Amino acid sequence: MRINDTIGTAIGNTFRSKTRTLLTVLAIFVGAFTLTLTSALGAGINGYITETVDGFGVRDVMSAYKEQNAAPSDEPQEYEPADRAGADGRGAQVAASYLTQDDLDDIADIEGVESVEPTLSTTVDSIARDGGTPYSIMAVQLVPGQNLQLDEGETPAYESGRAEVAIPAAFVDALGFDDASSAVGEMLTLGVSDADGDPHAFDARITGVIGDGFAMGMPTNVLSLNRSAAVTISALNQLGMADELTDLYTNAFVHFDAAATDAEIEALQDRLADAGFASSTVQQQLGMITSVVDGIVFVLNAFAIIALLAAAFGIVNTLYMSVQERTREIGLMKAIGLGSGHVFGLFSIEAVFIGLLGSTIGVLLAVLAALGVSAGMAGSFLADFDGLQLFRFEPVAIAATVATILLLAFLAGTLPAVRAARQDPVTSLRYE
Repeated sequence: MRINDTIGTAIGNTFRSKTRTLLTVLAIFVGAFTLTLTSALGAGINGYITETVDGFGVRDVMSAYKEQNAAPSDEPQEYEPADRAGADGRGAQVAASYLTQDDLDDIADIEGVESVEPTLSTTVDSIARDGGTPYSIMAVQLVPGQNLQLDEGETPAYESGRAEVAIPAAFVDALGFDDASSAVGEMLTLGVSDADGDPHAFDARITGVIGDGFAMGMPTNVLSLNRSAAVTISALNQLGMADELTDLYTNAFVHFDAAATDAEIEALQDRLADAGFASSTVQQQLGMITSVVDGIVFVLNAFAIIALLAAAFGIVNTLYMSVQERTREIGLMKAIGLGSGHVFGLFSIEAVFIGLLGSTIGVLLAVLAALGVSAGMAGSFLADFDGLQLFRFEPVAIAATVATILLLAFLAGTLPAVRAARQDPVTSLRYE
């Protein structure tokens, strides 16, 4: 029997018992549908995170801060007078968590560190335009080399010699601008308080409008400052503050070679840790989100695999019953000269064809469902995530899913196929 005849006969035999075949295909469909959808979801979210990290533009900077020596305890701890808060409001343990100028010098001396600069503490009370209504806002200093996701304009130049800011899109209308583009290049008045609570104001130029999206990782009322703006605000915040409190920093930007490999970055972080400083890169911080996504996708894929294993038993059952029903037919085929290999191939092809039907239908419906879900969500809660493709179908992943299901179907069909191939033609012809 030629291979084409074998395949045609196998496909025809598959539909002899339509209900039984349909139920088996349905079980495979559930697994293929779930596996395809969850894999595409993981690829879509992780791809968005990767693109966000790449677009962030920070490849040669990490954040370093003091490691906390005092570990939390579940047991009551005896009070020590040295732990009490001083006149400055900082306890001894809290103050010990701040970086000092000596700490910055120690970091700068570590092998692999090209330069280090403290992150300035900045507190902005309000922003206003042309003496208009002031609005409360938070402010953060840009990471050196950072690129913001902007609706309009450019990221403030980190070292420009003048105060530059990027405002959130939510403040465009409130500040009286017609649209985001009209806000770019305009001046903004920042209200700042000193240590005694006295108000101060200074102007900064708007260079861009920040789009709502994942990359900020912050509320929508955050003002992004360049270094010049941060220096001015920090100086105003510290007016009236005791001298010994002006050289304390929560963390610092550590610059290293942009061409450093992952192993070299890890080695630098180990040296920082040996010196008592914890550190993290932007990629590592966002990588934690990727790990969470991978964990969720893994759990969902586990359910899909369980469904496929159940489907495999369905294939075994379907083909065993088929062998039982076609015992005399198998005996007749062997009696006219059909070899055991051809009989084995006949039932194996049936198993693979059932797997192909279930996986193909599952993949196609998964793609259609993803397109429908994406279209429905694009105008709702995903509207703020520019560039997010929730489901990302990769040809290699789809091919791997189908190939895995076909292999599983083939293995499931092996036992019934072997049983059919080993049947004695004389005994089979006598079977009632």
